[in-house]
Amino acid sequence: MIAKLVAILQLTRLDLPVGSLLLMWPTITALWIVSEGIPPYDLLLLFIVGTVLMRSAGCVINDIADRNFDAHVKRTFKRPLADGRLSVWTALIVFAVLAALSLLVVLQLNLKTQLLAIAGFGIAVLYPFMKRVTMLPQLVLGLAFSWGIPMTSTATLDSWGFSPAIYLLFVANFCWIVVYDTIYAMVDRDDDIKLNLGSTAILAGHQVVVVVGGLMVLTLGIWLTMGIVLKLTVSFYVASLIIAVLFGYQWNELRKPDNRQGWFVAFKSNIWVGTALMIGTALGLAS
Repeated sequence: MIAKLVAILQLTRLDLPVGSLLLMWPTITALWIVSEGIPPYDLLLLFIVGTVLMRSAGCVINDIADRNFDAHVKRTFKRPLADGRLSVWTALIVFAVLAALSLLVVLQLNLKTQLLAIAGFGIAVLYPFMKRVTMLPQLVLGLAFSWGIPMTSTATLDSWGFSPAIYLLFVANFCWIVVYDTIYAMVDRDDDIKLNLGSTAILAGHQVVVVVGGLMVLTLGIWLTMGIVLKLTVSFYVASLIIAVLFGYQWNELRKPDNRQGWFVAFKSNIWVGTALMIGTALGLAS
């Protein structure tokens, strides 16, 4: 029984909070912006719980879709569905429970946010299948992981009108996701090529360092533009400097050939990029 619970924990990635934090920090940043300061505690709690549940549900669907591929990939062959510790039926039950809990969270929000949540759920379910039909699955992940940003606006303001800052944050976040998921895809690139799966890491080929570097500059530039639009104080620009240093470190790791472990560590460092963005924005609004 304990072994099965551990396997379910691994299936939902609740033992690995990286993905939840990458989804959560920009969402909370957006909530801070639309609230023009400290957001309502009930909304803050709902979005924190909602991001964790939806990220876990997305991981379960991903593993169900990729179970036959994961067994042939160095990084994923020990996942619970790939190695047979859990059945597909068990995974579907776990997914249903997570989806039901997510629904309970969404029902606490207004109708506009509920409609956005339905669309976001569809994108999240679609994402794992994109690598079979396109070389650009990272673009779909960019939408899925940015979807909470407009949801914070509708939940707070109950309006389909989004501020320029929210548009800028959405676009920057989309670009940032393509950056870090391309670095993540580099870890599996050789295995993905053998399995005939697509990714931006494969599509970019020998130009991946240039492409990722360009997207990093674009991401940081849009974030800085957002800071100017919001008239954020120096705290935000200090955070932006920290982000620039982190991007520099990631880019340098990406330049090294056959650097799977280094690429993976560089990917995980994006937790601190999101942390700096959220804290810098919150302090920049408060000052």
